Amino acid sequence: MAYQAGTEIKTSHMRDSLHAGESMHAVRDRFGEPDIRTDTGSDGEVWSYASRANSNDLAATLFYTSAKSGDKGHFLDLKFVNGKLVSWNNADHTMPAKRGTGINYGFTAGPASQPVSHF
Repeated sequence: MAYQAGTEIKTSHMRDSLHAGESMHAVRDRFGEPDIRTDTGSDGEVWSYASRANSNDLAATLFYTSAKSGDKGHFLDLKFVNGKLVSWNNADHTMPAKRGTGINYGFTAGPASQPVSHF
Protein backbone atom coordinates (compact mmCIF):
# COMPACT_ATOMS: atom_id res chain seq x y z
CA MET A 1 0.00 0.00 0.00
CA ALA A 2 2.94 2.33 0.64
CA TYR A 3 4.03 1.91 -2.99
CA GLN A 4 0.52 2.72 -4.23
CA ALA A 5 0.22 5.79 -2.01
CA GLY A 6 3.69 6.98 -3.00
CA THR A 7 3.08 6.66 -6.73
CA GLU A 8 -0.29 8.40 -6.50
CA ILE A 9 1.24 11.28 -4.53
CA LYS A 10 4.15 11.51 -6.99
CA THR A 11 1.92 11.68 -10.08
CA SER A 12 -0.41 14.15 -8.39
CA HIS A 13 2.58 16.38 -7.65
CA MET A 14 3.76 15.94 -11.24
CA ARG A 15 0.37 17.04 -12.64
CA ASP A 16 0.54 20.22 -10.55
CA SER A 17 4.14 21.12 -11.34
CA LEU A 18 4.77 20.18 -14.99
CA HIS A 19 5.22 22.95 -17.52
CA ALA A 20 4.94 22.71 -21.30
CA GLY A 21 8.35 23.17 -22.88
CA GLU A 22 10.32 21.39 -20.13
CA SER A 23 13.13 19.23 -21.46
CA MET A 24 13.18 15.45 -21.07
CA HIS A 25 16.36 15.85 -19.04
CA ALA A 26 14.71 18.27 -16.59
CA VAL A 27 11.68 16.00 -16.14
CA ARG A 28 13.87 12.93 -15.57
CA ASP A 29 16.00 14.84 -13.05
CA ARG A 30 12.91 15.87 -11.07
CA PHE A 31 10.83 12.69 -11.28
CA GLY A 32 13.16 9.85 -12.23
CA GLU A 33 12.90 7.32 -15.02
CA PRO A 34 9.40 6.55 -16.33
CA ASP A 35 7.88 3.11 -15.87
CA ILE A 36 7.13 2.84 -19.59
CA ARG A 37 8.69 4.60 -22.59
CA THR A 38 6.94 4.58 -25.95
CA ASP A 39 8.51 5.87 -29.16
CA THR A 40 5.81 7.61 -31.20
CA GLY A 41 8.00 8.36 -34.22
CA SER A 42 8.53 11.79 -35.75
CA ASP A 43 10.83 12.78 -32.86
CA GLY A 44 8.11 11.99 -30.32
CA GLU A 45 8.13 9.91 -27.17
CA VAL A 46 5.63 9.20 -24.39
CA TRP A 47 6.80 8.60 -20.86
CA SER A 48 4.34 6.83 -18.58
CA TYR A 49 4.63 7.13 -14.80
CA ALA A 50 2.62 4.70 -12.68
CA SER A 51 -0.13 6.25 -10.62
CA ARG A 52 -1.81 2.98 -9.65
CA ALA A 53 0.08 0.36 -11.61
CA ASN A 54 -1.35 -2.91 -10.30
CA SER A 55 -5.05 -2.13 -10.09
CA ASN A 56 -6.15 -5.43 -11.67
CA ASP A 57 -4.87 -7.56 -8.78
CA LEU A 58 -6.13 -6.95 -5.24
CA ALA A 59 -3.31 -8.95 -3.63
CA ALA A 60 -0.71 -7.01 -5.63
CA THR A 61 -2.38 -3.75 -4.68
CA LEU A 62 -2.23 -4.67 -1.00
CA PHE A 63 1.09 -6.49 -0.75
CA TYR A 64 3.27 -6.01 -3.82
CA THR A 65 5.67 -3.10 -3.55
CA SER A 66 6.10 -2.25 -7.23
CA ALA A 67 4.55 -2.79 -10.64
CA LYS A 68 5.40 -6.01 -12.45
CA SER A 69 4.98 -7.31 -15.96
CA GLY A 70 1.31 -7.76 -16.89
CA ASP A 71 -0.08 -5.39 -14.26
CA LYS A 72 -2.84 -3.17 -15.58
CA GLY A 73 -3.21 0.23 -14.09
CA HIS A 74 -3.44 3.97 -14.22
CA PHE A 75 -0.56 6.12 -15.40
CA LEU A 76 0.32 9.71 -16.07
CA ASP A 77 1.50 9.98 -19.69
CA LEU A 78 3.90 12.75 -20.65
CA LYS A 79 4.23 13.47 -24.36
CA PHE A 80 7.52 14.87 -25.66
CA VAL A 81 8.23 16.20 -29.15
CA ASN A 82 11.80 17.09 -30.11
CA GLY A 83 12.83 16.54 -26.48
CA LYS A 84 10.32 19.04 -25.05
CA LEU A 85 7.19 18.34 -23.00
CA VAL A 86 4.08 19.24 -25.00
CA SER A 87 1.23 17.63 -23.01
CA TRP A 88 0.30 15.20 -20.24
CA ASN A 89 -2.81 13.22 -19.38
CA ASN A 90 -4.10 10.17 -17.51
CA ALA A 91 -4.05 6.82 -19.32
CA ASP A 92 -4.45 3.10 -18.68
CA HIS A 93 -1.66 0.70 -19.63
CA THR A 94 -0.40 -2.81 -19.02
CA MET A 95 3.17 -3.07 -17.77
CA PRO A 96 5.32 -4.70 -20.48
CA ALA A 97 7.71 -7.56 -19.83
CA LYS A 98 11.02 -6.39 -18.47
CA ARG A 99 14.02 -6.70 -20.73
CA GLY A 100 16.83 -8.88 -19.42
CA THR A 101 17.02 -10.74 -16.15
CA GLY A 102 18.09 -7.87 -13.97
CA ILE A 103 21.24 -9.79 -13.06
CA ASN A 104 24.47 -8.81 -14.72
CA TYR A 105 27.86 -10.41 -14.48
CA GLY A 106 31.04 -8.66 -15.48
CA PHE A 107 34.32 -10.35 -16.21
CA THR A 108 37.60 -8.65 -16.89
CA ALA A 109 40.92 -10.07 -17.95
CA GLY A 110 42.71 -8.30 -15.16
CA PRO A 111 46.03 -6.56 -15.49
CA ALA A 112 48.22 -7.61 -18.35
CA SER A 113 51.17 -9.63 -17.19
CA GLN A 114 54.71 -8.62 -18.09
CA PRO A 115 57.02 -11.19 -19.61
CA VAL A 116 59.63 -12.40 -17.18
CA SER A 117 63.23 -12.11 -18.30
CA HIS A 118 65.96 -14.18 -16.76
CA PHE A 119 69.47 -12.80 -17.41
